[in-house]
Amino acid sequence: MSERGPEDYERTLGVIECFKSVTDQCPKGPARALAEAALAAVERDGAAVLPNQAYLVLSALRGWQGERAQQVHRSLEAFLETAAKGSTGDAR
Repeated sequence: MSERGPEDYERTLGVIECFKSVTDQCPKGPARALAEAALAAVERDGAAVLPNQAYLVLSALRGWQGERAQQVHRSLEAFLETAAKGSTGDAR
């Protein structure tokens, strides 16, 4: 088992990791419910729904504070930015 220190909060999380962090650590019930629904949607419909689900979960996180919250916000925003570039034909 690896030890995780404060530097873990600097790492960019994957989208599924973000959803799991919200379900496990966010104190906001509606945000947790949305993250659980997002995980179910990805399981049911596959990766194609990730951008939409990431946007919905990110929108529900307003007010969640702390290092993990900042990491989740940053990670989801980076994912959505990359997804938007890919959908506009800006693939490199």
